[in-house]
This record gives sequence, structure tokens and C-alpha cells, in this order.
Amino acid sequence: MATITKKKVLNQKQFGGTPYGNRTTLEFNLTTNAVGAFIDSDTATGIANGDKVRLGVLPAGFRLDDSQVIVSDAFSASVTGNLGFEYVDGVDSAAVPQSATYFGSALALSATGRLRNATTNAPVTLPKDAYLILTTGGAANAAVGIADIFIEGVLNGAP
Repeated sequence: MATITKKKVLNQKQFGGTPYGNRTTLEFNLTTNAVGAFIDSDTATGIANGDKVRLGVLPAGFRLDDSQVIVSDAFSASVTGNLGFEYVDGVDSAAVPQSATYFGSALALSATGRLRNATTNAPVTLPKDAYLILTTGGAANAAVGIADIFIEGVLNGAP
């Protein structure tokens, strides 16, 4: 029986000098108050239907593999969300186009539960910093709500 070895197997890059790799989960939080406003944001008004909420930054060189949204306190009835990303500099990339629905569309935020990645997108590596965005739909939010968003991937370092 033959032994087949991947080319350059001994020279593969390891990020951070660790022998166990560079797999990472980035955590983001969306918590709203009694009027439906994002508590840790630049506005005091409730999140309206169609609003885009920037939850944080996904760093350049991060390979997007998976996502999970945990709604532990439901938002207002009928509130949904599209989860995706857009580039911080506002300029799209032909190699990795920004997508408002990369991780899912019409995710039910009006009920508690765990929402796994709802797309079949192939993993992509971000060429530059991107905002993780949640675009609301269905209805305006006027209630206390809590959602923790986990984005899983590999930190390959900036290209």
C-alpha cells in the first residue's frame, strides 16, 4: 500500500504559534431595552422594521465557516432578521462580495431558540475588515430582547 502525503505538509502555516491551530469563535451580542432600542448603540430609539444593525467587526483574513444565533429573550412579535456582512470601508470586493444574508435570512427573533447557519454558502476568507450586520424585518422591535451571535471560522491573518 502506498503512502500519499500532501505537498508541503511540514511547512503549513500556523497562526499564533500554537500547535492546535487558529480556529476561532467570535461572539456578538444584541440586547434591546423596553422600547426596543439596542442598548450598546448610538441611538435611543427602537429598532425599526428594515433597520441595519452593525454588531461588530469581522477581521480581515477571517474565514467564515459557520454561525449560530441564540435568542434567549424573544424580541417583539413577527421580528425577523437577515444576518450577513458588509465591508467597513464601504467598497465591495469582487473576490468575496458582501452579503446581507450570508448567514441566513428571515431568522425568527420573535421566539427563543437556537438558529443555526441557514445557508449553503461555501466558506470564504474576508479580504478586509467587515461589519457583521443584522437587518431586521417583519416588524419593529418594541420589547426587551437578547440574542447572542457566534461566528465560527479560522483566523488566517490579514492578506
